Amino acid sequence: MKLGALAQHLGCRVDGSADAADVEISRVNSLADAGPGDLTFLTNPKFASQVAATRASAILADDTLVSAPCPILRTPGPYVACASAIALLMPAEAPVAPGVHPLASVDPTATLGAGVSIGPFVAVGAGARIGARTMLHPHVVVGPGARVGEACVLHAHVSVRDRVVIGDRVTLQDGAVIGSGGFGFATRADGTHQHIPQVGIVVIEDDVDVGANSTVDRPAIGETRIGAGTKIDNQVHIAHGVKIGRNVLLAGMVGIAGSSVLEDDVVLGGQVGVINHVRVGRGAKVAGKSVVMNDLEGGRTYAGIPAVPIARWRRWAVRFRRGDKGQL
Repeated sequence: MKLGALAQHLGCRVDGSADAADVEISRVNSLADAGPGDLTFLTNPKFASQVAATRASAILADDTLVSAPCPILRTPGPYVACASAIALLMPAEAPVAPGVHPLASVDPTATLGAGVSIGPFVAVGAGARIGARTMLHPHVVVGPGARVGEACVLHAHVSVRDRVVIGDRVTLQDGAVIGSGGFGFATRADGTHQHIPQVGIVVIEDDVDVGANSTVDRPAIGETRIGAGTKIDNQVHIAHGVKIGRNVLLAGMVGIAGSSVLEDDVVLGGQVGVINHVRVGRGAKVAGKSVVMNDLEGGRTYAGIPAVPIARWRRWAVRFRRGDKGQL
């Protein structure tokens, strides 16, 4: 693709010689590894020293980059533009052919939209609905009465349990389990545990990504809900009855206990734990390995066990290192 056409597609401005728009671009590569025909990018100022040595044919950068040995595609959001360039120049292959593979098992009462791709050893239960252009990789299971929207991708060994509702353009990575039974038990007088049937549902709204081997549990009653645009990393556990807002980011190995609420735009770092029945306010950020044990106000950054405003946690950390026994 010509650099000029690529710039137009990405909404960028070409900064270079008069013939820069005619440069051929075939793929995206890192600053250090890029060569002729490659588009590279500068999204972190700490790597600016590598720009002078790059062999790339063009670079994505904002206006803080003064010069480069190749044409610059100017954009205020080089990271987002880079993602779009990768999707355009290096699209992922579609390994599942359109149609239903002869080794798949689709219940005759299930409904399949136009252009669905269903791979070998997929099982689709009674009354399930699969939206148009959705792709089910091998060994996916969609339970009875489940609904999967349009243009979704369910990778190998994904399990979508009965009556789960999945929106449009949702991606479920390998081994994700949506709608498993929540961890609900009532303790009897003799100390044994009575299982509480988990008969609620899980609703995942549009444009959600769920990482590999992550689990979203159904509640005893009501629903567990994941808001539109939320992105969930690998090995994340979301317990029964949790409500997660829109555009939330959950890094790897986050665990959220039952009936907690994460409002829109919350960010939880890796291995953050959230106890049950707490609320994390809109736009709050929690640093990795912290534990949320109380409601958190929105728009602030937190860290520690228990999670507190990060400035306070830093003071605690300094005093712990010094062995200060004074009041924290």
